Amino acid sequence: MNANLINVLGYTGNNKQFVVKTLNTDLRVSENSKYPELEGPNPYEYLLAGFAGCINALGQSVAREQGIQLHSLQIEITGDLNTLPASNEEAKPGFSNIEIRLKPATTVSKDVLQKWLDEVQLRSPAYNMLVNNTPVSLVLNKDYLYN
Repeated sequence: MNANLINVLGYTGNNKQFVVKTLNTDLRVSENSKYPELEGPNPYEYLLAGFAGCINALGQSVAREQGIQLHSLQIEITGDLNTLPASNEEAKPGFSNIEIRLKPATTVSKDVLQKWLDEVQLRSPAYNMLVNNTPVSLVLNKDYLYN
């Protein structure tokens, strides 16, 4: 088995709550608009939150490697979500752009921080996946209900 393989399992039932099981926790995903009584972030917020988490973890690691003391790191990610109907062939659904603002609290110069940011960007799997169009395969498995 590949040591870098990451797997999550998501499922939903009659209660309309989508639950994603990871190695260490369960995440609850809400549609927010259809079922406001269900709590939790919507799938798009989870995507951006995961991206922020990846940048944070890598940013902290690169800072240690480069001898930069980060007192704190704030990451704000804003995505412009395009949800056009499928009949519109000119535009594709998804984020039309994503802006990431990093606000590190540190005493190092802006030039040092720019080198840090360049390294984080270069080594980020999440950034690479989004920018370089990682191939995605959708596979359908049909479950049959027997009465």
